[in-house]
Amino acid sequence: MFISWAWKKYSLININWSILWLKCKDNNPMFTLNCKGRILVVDKPVVMGIINTTPDSFFEGSRFTGENGILAQAEKMVREGASILDIGGQSTRPGADQISPQEELNRVIGAIESLHYNFPEVAISIDTYRARVAKEAVCAGSSMINDISSGNLDQAMIALAGELKVPYVCMHMKGEPKTMQKEPFYEDVTREVLDFFISKVDQCRKSGVRDIIIDPGFGFAKTIRHNFDLLENLNAFKMLELPILVGFSRKSTIYRTLGVTAQEALNGTTVINTIGLLQGANILRVHDVKEAIEAIKLVESFKNIKSGPYGPLL
Repeated sequence: MFISWAWKKYSLININWSILWLKCKDNNPMFTLNCKGRILVVDKPVVMGIINTTPDSFFEGSRFTGENGILAQAEKMVREGASILDIGGQSTRPGADQISPQEELNRVIGAIESLHYNFPEVAISIDTYRARVAKEAVCAGSSMINDISSGNLDQAMIALAGELKVPYVCMHMKGEPKTMQKEPFYEDVTREVLDFFISKVDQCRKSGVRDIIIDPGFGFAKTIRHNFDLLENLNAFKMLELPILVGFSRKSTIYRTLGVTAQEALNGTTVINTIGLLQGANILRVHDVKEAIEAIKLVESFKNIKSGPYGPLL
């Protein structure tokens, strides 16, 4: 059986997650992301706000198609503390149909140009798995690529990210959005996703990608059990020494577990984001920035208490 170098390094042929957790739990590294010359310092968790220029994203509250609506939502997110705005023109919900590259470009390029002009201090991420769209988006003002397929749906994507010298979000997914939830199977989901990243990170580095962000792909070709297993073992991904992005916002794992709708899943999202932060997440990708920022502040305060068991005396 093939054993990746990472598992050999940590002597985890027989997996012992408690030992790995002890190795990782006290490690709180700082990362820097070069967003076309503007350095985004991730010395504590940051928030990526979701703005979808689509009519069919799974959460209705994330859909914005007019320039005024997009700018108003961006202004709200920036005011509430978002460091990154993630713009997507192709729905990637389970079962979603593909649109043409030109239609995707029509949906995102004007929005990116307007956002870059009005919020030059904010990193803009293009959420796409198409190299053509990514290239034109970066020319329009985007400074980060968020690819749900890690180059598997467009073989030119990783080389392009290396050429453009922008941060690249490398996400795990099996198959494609339309069919990914048809009986996804893993023998060990954490191990398989980690081995996937070891291979992809090597490919990215050989292609000249300097700033890599890993996203386990919660909800992408994974059952509720798979998602919770990955969340429980999120600290394992720290061995890659890369920023970890968690994208759980209002997803079906939350609302199906609670028996509510995506519209009613904000409280559940905050709970899961809090767990993710405690498990080592560096970037929260969310629809609701204010609540994510509050979770970060509270978790950071919890981690950094230095004035005794009851905190500072006021």
